Amino acid sequence: MVTRCRSGSRQRGQAAVEYVGVLTLLLVVALAVVQLGIAVYAAQQAGTAARTAARVASTDGQQGRAAAVAKQSMNGRLADGASVGEEAGAEAVTVRVRVKIPSLLPMLSFGSVEKSATMPRD
Repeated sequence: MVTRCRSGSRQRGQAAVEYVGVLTLLLVVALAVVQLGIAVYAAQQAGTAARTAARVASTDGQQGRAAAVAKQSMNGRLADGASVGEEAGAEAVTVRVRVKIPSLLPMLSFGSVEKSATMPRD
């Protein structure tokens, strides 16, 4: 009778270990999916900021405002670490926006994303 109880408790212990292993794997996959979503969101925000800033910088009398407009069109947290570059030519204006991708885990770094937009001058 005692051996049956031990065998039963071993089975329950094995199931608990398997459950923890599967749960850990599912947690890692969920974190990866959320991190991918954050990276896509950062890229979308950089693209929107570049287009908006290029549109404003291409109009008469608005040159030099690209950085301010780009940062106003982004989420506050992303805008704080963003860098904006403006290249004005005779016929067009190009704005490049670089945004650092936020990380869920502070020990990991996912780099940054850069988007650019070119608009013809008015």
